[in-house]
Amino acid sequence: MITVNDVTLRFGARVLMSNVSFRVDTGDKIGLVGRNGAGKTTLTRMLSGDGQPSEGSITHRGKIGYLPQDPKIGDLSTTARDRILGARGLDEALDVMRKAEIDMASADTATAEKAMKAYGRAQDAFAAGGGYAAEAEAATISAALGLPDRVLEQPLSTLSGGQRRRIELARILFSDAETMLLDEPTNHLDADSVTWLRGFLKNYSGGLVIISHDVELIEETVNKVLYLDANRATIDIYNMGWKHYVRQREADEVRRKREREITTKTAERLQMQGNKMRAKASKATAAQQMLRRAEDMMASLEGVRQTEKVAKIDFPSPAACGKTPLMAEGLSKSYGSLEIFTDVNLAIDKGSRVVVLGFNGAGKTTLLRMLAGELVSDSGEIQPGHGLKIGYFAQEHETLDPDRTVLQNMQASAPDLTDTQARSVLGAFLFTGDDADKPARVLSGGEKTRLALAGLIVSSANVLLLDEPTNNLDPASREEVLSAIRRYQGAIVLVSHDEGAVQALEPDRVLLLPDGDEDLWNDDYADLISLA
Repeated sequence: MITVNDVTLRFGARVLMSNVSFRVDTGDKIGLVGRNGAGKTTLTRMLSGDGQPSEGSITHRGKIGYLPQDPKIGDLSTTARDRILGARGLDEALDVMRKAEIDMASADTATAEKAMKAYGRAQDAFAAGGGYAAEAEAATISAALGLPDRVLEQPLSTLSGGQRRRIELARILFSDAETMLLDEPTNHLDADSVTWLRGFLKNYSGGLVIISHDVELIEETVNKVLYLDANRATIDIYNMGWKHYVRQREADEVRRKREREITTKTAERLQMQGNKMRAKASKATAAQQMLRRAEDMMASLEGVRQTEKVAKIDFPSPAACGKTPLMAEGLSKSYGSLEIFTDVNLAIDKGSRVVVLGFNGAGKTTLLRMLAGELVSDSGEIQPGHGLKIGYFAQEHETLDPDRTVLQNMQASAPDLTDTQARSVLGAFLFTGDDADKPARVLSGGEKTRLALAGLIVSSANVLLLDEPTNNLDPASREEVLSAIRRYQGAIVLVSHDEGAVQALEPDRVLLLPDGDEDLWNDDYADLISLA
């Protein structure tokens, strides 16, 4: 299936992993885990065949289905249904059949006969790919992922980022791939879809590598765990399920902590002894060797401490503003004949906290994009109040320029920052050294989230529009975001499937889409969060 042999991955001077070897065989269901920025997404991309390692080799056998965190789709005029069917080549056969049906009615005999032959060949290809049974299978998978028939008939250009990602997931699950590589597959899924996906992956007979912060998904599906250890630039292989892995990891961490304590004490003794001996000329050489060894030991420990850091997140002190810094009246949005929502009204008062709920495709992201000025409403208007300063966190990280470096994106968010100031902020978000010169397109989902959040904290925004701000974050980083939400003194409009994020927000109001109904928050709405 996939064989990794003595692979080393680097970015600039940084070694993500060194001399790593493992296999993904039929029946292996592997959870790939590690802190944000450890290299999980980079490794998964390499496993898919997108790029080559710095050293070593990765070989493939059989069909691979790869879901990246930010799927790139080519022709947006393609319908969602045809995009899914294309995983088995059925879209091309159907397209030929549709065109041939028209030409078979031609009055020109030669054209009609040519069309009949083309139809026959396409029909054979369609049948070879599973035919109408396969089409029904694709529809079943799509419906389970919250994609009804009306969505499947739409061009991809009319769908939200979350819907497009679910289309890509449906395409891979439908593809009959012998190996699937899934990077955060539960992003943008509601609770029912996540439950269905767990069952699908549990019964999947091929090879699977999955990155996910959904502990229940990992717990129920994986039979092996690969832990990418950023401290040691290597992978620990655990041939066991998740629960056994967690216990083993805890034991390993206790052992390694003890080893670090011993190393620290040894280095301190060497430094003390070396300093004593340095005064004697006859022992100067031995003293220097001791001190160098102690420095090397302390340097290795500093590397460990650096990779264990968590970005400290504090949203900005909000700029002064009027009583109602943002108001929207009569907003609506349609794509062709499909109406997303209509006549939505919303007033964001100073310091207010609003959560937007609704099923997938109800227009939550669309509304936030309108409020942020990224999308024009079909009707109605948005009225900025006195002193309004918006900070927008986009779930698909559209506010980041993929071709700019981390530093350039930071400077674009806050043009008044000096180079030194920008690097200082980035350092607090764990972008140090060469990391600041990475193009944003190579960042993992967690790193993009950190970069987008870094841009927010220097914005002095008094209204934050947060669209799934905890997606792709490891548990420690997620807790930092939740803590920042709790402490922020400005207004927040939040879209999230994360119940913890809504609890941290402590909303005073809820807006229900697509109907646009607004109500005071009460705990009865909490049941809708994971379903939204």
